[in-house]
Amino acid sequence: MQEAARSNLIFGLHVHVGIQSRDLAIHIANQVRYFLPHLLALSTSSPFWMGRNTGLKSYRTTVFRRFPRTGLPEHFRSWSEYENFTDLLVQLNCIDNPKKIWWDVRPHPVFGTLEFRMCDVTTKVEEACAIAALTQAIIVKLYRLYTSNQSWRIYERALIEENKWRAARYGIEGKMIDFGKEEEVPMKRLIPELLELVDDVVDDLGSRSAVNYIHTILNEGTSAERQLRVFEQTGDLRAVVQHVVAETRAGTMEPRSSSHAVN
Repeated sequence: MQEAARSNLIFGLHVHVGIQSRDLAIHIANQVRYFLPHLLALSTSSPFWMGRNTGLKSYRTTVFRRFPRTGLPEHFRSWSEYENFTDLLVQLNCIDNPKKIWWDVRPHPVFGTLEFRMCDVTTKVEEACAIAALTQAIIVKLYRLYTSNQSWRIYERALIEENKWRAARYGIEGKMIDFGKEEEVPMKRLIPELLELVDDVVDDLGSRSAVNYIHTILNEGTSAERQLRVFEQTGDLRAVVQHVVAETRAGTMEPRSSSHAVN
């Protein structure tokens, strides 16, 4: 997971989780949409654009929204319904293959995985590993509910979009809507509840230490909050860039062995 996270730092965090059955992949993709804003909030890292403070914690979300076939996917009742949709797009020359669909979560047409694409570009390897581990734990939790003849409630796409906007705007410093309770709840209360939800699967996955780093994100802030603090202290975007470079390099550079030390 560490090496995968390093490559993902460059392009954004894309997480793949293997699913054995195509229909099961669609079933879980429908449910996991609810948690996508939570994962986005934890990964927020693009508060600046073209030298300006945008007022958003994830401006990358706004930029990517301009492209077609992005954002939250619709609800599909089966793999065949999803396949009919993609076949129609190919037939009408909208796309030449299903890889040209860039939803926040999608069945990958080659790898046999659910691919998560909504995260911002985390600037610490530890953050990438933590969010990837939490994503994996959510999928496994939903799978266990499925095998127990239970499921997470499926909410309308428009409702989840409300939370996605809040995640992009405020990150972990804001509130999201708990649609079950029909009330706003601070993200710093929702995330621990999410960790509690998946707590019974993380040890089986061997990802306890990675998932526990989510608490560090909550305490220290996401990359977006850290960048904004640097800018508030210095008023200099060059200092922000230097901060991001140093922060990323600290996790991606291998320690130099003593044999390579300069005398």
